[in-house]
Amino acid sequence: MSTTTTEQRQRGPLHGPWPADGPWGRQWSGPAAPPRGLALLAVLATAAVSAAVFPDHIGFGWLIIALTSAAALMVTQKARPAPTGPTPLVVRPQHRPGKARLAWAFATVALIAVGTVRSAGWLFALCLATATITLALTLAGGRSLRGIYAAYTMPLIASFRAVPWLARGLARLHRPGAGAGVRIAATAAVSIVLLAAFGGLLASADLYFSQALASVIPDLSGGSFIRWVFIFTVTVMIVGGAAFLVASPPHLSKLDETEGRKVHRWEWAVPLGLLTMLFGAFVGVQAVVLLHGNYVVAEYANAARTGFFQLSAVTGLTLVVLAGAARWAPRDRPADRVLIRVILGALTTLTMVIAATALHRMNIYTAEYGLTRLRLLVFCCELWIMFALGLVLLAGVRIRAPWLPRVAIAAGVLALLGLAAANPDAMIAERNLHPAPHREIDLVYLQNLSPDAVPVIARMPGDRRDCVLSHIEIATGDWRSWNWGREHARQLIGANTRCGS
Repeated sequence: MSTTTTEQRQRGPLHGPWPADGPWGRQWSGPAAPPRGLALLAVLATAAVSAAVFPDHIGFGWLIIALTSAAALMVTQKARPAPTGPTPLVVRPQHRPGKARLAWAFATVALIAVGTVRSAGWLFALCLATATITLALTLAGGRSLRGIYAAYTMPLIASFRAVPWLARGLARLHRPGAGAGVRIAATAAVSIVLLAAFGGLLASADLYFSQALASVIPDLSGGSFIRWVFIFTVTVMIVGGAAFLVASPPHLSKLDETEGRKVHRWEWAVPLGLLTMLFGAFVGVQAVVLLHGNYVVAEYANAARTGFFQLSAVTGLTLVVLAGAARWAPRDRPADRVLIRVILGALTTLTMVIAATALHRMNIYTAEYGLTRLRLLVFCCELWIMFALGLVLLAGVRIRAPWLPRVAIAAGVLALLGLAAANPDAMIAERNLHPAPHREIDLVYLQNLSPDAVPVIARMPGDRRDCVLSHIEIATGDWRSWNWGREHARQLIGANTRCGS
C-alpha cells in the first residue's frame, strides 16, 4: 500500500482530498481536527443572533448578521487548532489573511450594508449577489478565472462538509477530559438562566422595559418558531462552511498557474480574424450613419431601443471570447505573440467602439423616453464592460496579466457601491421629472419606485406630488427592519399628507 493511502486512512475521511475528482481536490484537504469550543460557540452564537435579528424587510438586521458572522470567522481564525496526527507529506505555511482578502471582506460587509441605507429591493438583491463573489474571494482566494470559479463553488461545498465537522466538535465537548468544552457549556447555561430569571422580574416591574425587551426577543410561537429554526439551521451551515474554509484554507496557486491546453495558431486566429472584420464593417456603417446625420431623433430612438440590448449582448459575449482566446491561444513563439496583439487588440478596440455606440443609443433613447431601472442597470454594466476591455488592451502589452480578473471584479464592486451611494431610484425620478418637451411625466412609473425616490418626488408641485407620494409603499417593521431611506421618506411623506383627487 502506498504512503499516501496509508496517511489518508490514518487522518480520517475529513482530511483526504474531497472531491477527489474535482479541479481543486488536491488543493483542499479540510481541517486536521474538529473545531475548538470557542470557534464552535462563535458559529452557534452567530446562528442564534441571525435568527433573532433577521428582518422582515431590507434593513439594519442584515448588517448585524454580516458583522456577527465576520466576528465569528475572526474567532475561528484565532482558535484554529494546530495540525495533529501524522506529519503531512507537504508542510504548508501558516495561513494569514492578506491585505487582498481583508479588502474583499470589507467589500462584502459594505455591500450588505447597502440594505441599511437604501430601500430599493432590486439594488440590494444585486449587492447581495455580488457579496457572494467577494465572500468567496475572502475565504478561498483565487487569481485566475479557474481559481475564482473554484473559490466561488467552495463555500457551497464547505457548508455541507462543515456539518460532520461541527458534529465532531460537539461530540468532543462531551468527551471525558474536555474541560474547556464543559466550562463553555456550563457558562452558557448559567448565563441563560440568570438572564431569564432576572429579565422576567425586571420586565414585570416596568411596562416600558417589558415592551423594549419584547421588541428584542424573537417571537418563538407557531410559524415564528419554524422560521427561527430554519434561519438558525441555514446560518449554521453557511457560517460553519465559512469557518471550515478559514480553519483549512484551500491552496489554489496550482490552479492559478496552470495553463490550459493550447491550440494551433490558425485554429483561433482565423475565426477571430473574421469576427474582427465583421466588427470593423459594423463600425464603418455606424460611422457613416452618424456622420451623415439625416435621421429623425424619435425614429432613431425607437431603433436604438432594440439595438441597444443586442449590442450589449455582443460586447458581453466578446468579453467571453477574449477570455477563451487568452486561455487557448499559444504564446511561446514571437509569431504567436504578434498574432495575439494584433487580432485581439483590434477585436478589443472595435468592441469598445461598439460599446460606445450602444451607450450613445441609450443616451438618445433615455432623453426621448425617460430613464428606467433596467436601462440604468444595463448602462452601468456596459460601462463596466468597457473598463474590462480597457484592461484587456493593457494586458496585451505583456500578454500575461494574472491581475486582470481580480481588478475587473473590484471595479464592478466599486461601481455597484458608487451606484448605491448615488441613489439610483432618486436619479431615475430626477431624470423623469424633466421629460422631453412633447411628453408628459410618467406618474405611474414614479409611483412604483422605492422610498429612496421620495426626496426627489417631494419637490414636485401641487396635487401630482401628493398623489404620487400616497401610492409609494413604505414597509413597516421593528428595529430589525430599520432603513435610512424608508425612515427619511416616511418623514417627508408625513409633511405632505394632503392628496388631491
